[in-house]
Amino acid sequence: MAIETEFLTGVIEGFYGRAWSFETRLAYADYLSAAGLNTCIYCPKGDLYLRSRWQEDWPAADWLALRQLSSAYRQRGLKWGVGLSPVELYRHYGREEREALRRKVGRLGELESPVLAILFDDMPGDLDALATRQAEIVADVCAWLPDVLVLVCPTYYSFDPVLETHFGAMPADYWPQLGRELPADTRIFWTGNKVCSESISEGDIRAIVEQLARPVILWDNYPVNDGAVRSNFLFTTKLAERSPALRPLLSGHLCNPMNQGLLSLPALSGLSELYGSGKLDDATLAGILGPATWEHLSRDRHDFQYQGLSGLGEKRCAALAAEYAGLPGAAAAEVAQWLSGEYRFDPACLTL
Repeated sequence: MAIETEFLTGVIEGFYGRAWSFETRLAYADYLSAAGLNTCIYCPKGDLYLRSRWQEDWPAADWLALRQLSSAYRQRGLKWGVGLSPVELYRHYGREEREALRRKVGRLGELESPVLAILFDDMPGDLDALATRQAEIVADVCAWLPDVLVLVCPTYYSFDPVLETHFGAMPADYWPQLGRELPADTRIFWTGNKVCSESISEGDIRAIVEQLARPVILWDNYPVNDGAVRSNFLFTTKLAERSPALRPLLSGHLCNPMNQGLLSLPALSGLSELYGSGKLDDATLAGILGPATWEHLSRDRHDFQYQGLSGLGEKRCAALAAEYAGLPGAAAAEVAQWLSGEYRFDPACLTL
């Protein structure tokens, strides 16, 4: 079977902190279908069996949930996959490590997913042979799962200097070397000029495409709100400042949503407008979130996005939390819990 060549659009659940419920993940199969989007990647940073404990298998109940998700998306004609972060495997990739990876990849193959992401983000990169070692790992994965489309997130996935601040100096020639050595069918993630890019222009993308000598797949960190600063806000205005002219330079465009899954849908309506054959208009959003919640959110969302919790102040947050808590449905509960501080950033989530 040939590797998929379809342009990927949808979500990548790749944030830190409080994860979505199984019910929200399952419901997203319908939401993406309604939006005319085609892909969902499961890789929450809190799933230790994808990160620090990647060599271990999931508990039975968790594995069953993953199988159910894969089946549900497949039945709707959508692509669903996971993102594996084999923490610092590239530091020593010998026989034992290779066998451990092969076992894990074989297990993931049982999910019958058409897509698998190998993620090297948020790990130290101070290794001269970084690109070669990562390409070797990815080549093995591609050989073990020849019919699966493999996506790769580099350690340095943006021009943002903050990455070198946290993960060390990038090796010389890292991007051109990675572009040359990765298997031709793999797709490389990129977040834009910043980790969280306010806008992404054609020139921004051309700059990295010239270095990699291949298109990139956008890992768009909007509307994600998992960090110390961004958790103060709800980003519910639609994705903007991304031009349709980007498409020839891209192999896909996935958005990293908020910790609040239902409240991410208004932002994703912008992605739907860029690429989708469906739509997430006001009527559709009201039907999903609840008419009363959508009415209240339409009134308040500017303040939620631009003032945030600190700007609203404790008294107003408490009053609004009580108001949303009185509304029916899970979306209203997400707003009430955010206003009550239940989604505040916890630095401990970065140590998983």
